[in-house]
Amino acid sequence: MTLFALALFAGALFLNAGSPGPSVVALVAQVLSRGPRAVLPFLAAMWLGEAAWLAAAVAGLSALAEQLHEVFTIVKWAGVLYLLWLAVGLWRKPAEAGHPEETAQQSGLRMFLTGLSLTFGNPKIMVFYLALLPTLVDVAHLDFAGWAELTAVQIAVMAFVDLSWVGVAGRARGFLTSERAVRLTRRVSAVAMGGAAAAIASRA
Repeated sequence: MTLFALALFAGALFLNAGSPGPSVVALVAQVLSRGPRAVLPFLAAMWLGEAAWLAAAVAGLSALAEQLHEVFTIVKWAGVLYLLWLAVGLWRKPAEAGHPEETAQQSGLRMFLTGLSLTFGNPKIMVFYLALLPTLVDVAHLDFAGWAELTAVQIAVMAFVDLSWVGVAGRARGFLTSERAVRLTRRVSAVAMGGAAAAIASRA
């Protein structure tokens, strides 16, 4: 692929990933409630899901995605319900329960599944790869090397954007150490998680 094509893809992805959508809101909420280290499985799942959407677009699976609309709808609503369940749990969790890092290893799989369901069920991500990407890159004539280059650029851009959000949220969380602040942080995170669920649910 040409450098221009890669730069065009990177710029479009940066704007799409960096804009505050359900994924960013959920990521920030997880950092505020659990801490930066605990969200690593969540991030890995988000990046894996985005890579899967890119592979689907390159493989020309847009038509298949249309045929499997009901499957994606089920995944979408399953993700919405799960995010709502997490929001309720955060809201009701007492402040004196301790820092979330203490149970980070136990909830790693749950965090991974949350990130995966969020990425697969987010219409914003789906539209970008299956509808907008073909207008940016000639996916019909893309070889394996071109797909690998796109994937490498994709992971680099996603890592930069998501880790920037993690850094900002983690720094803000560091100032919240009192019991009252912990309770407020969890409730703000719960509202943000619920908002992410509502945003996904409201999109066709």
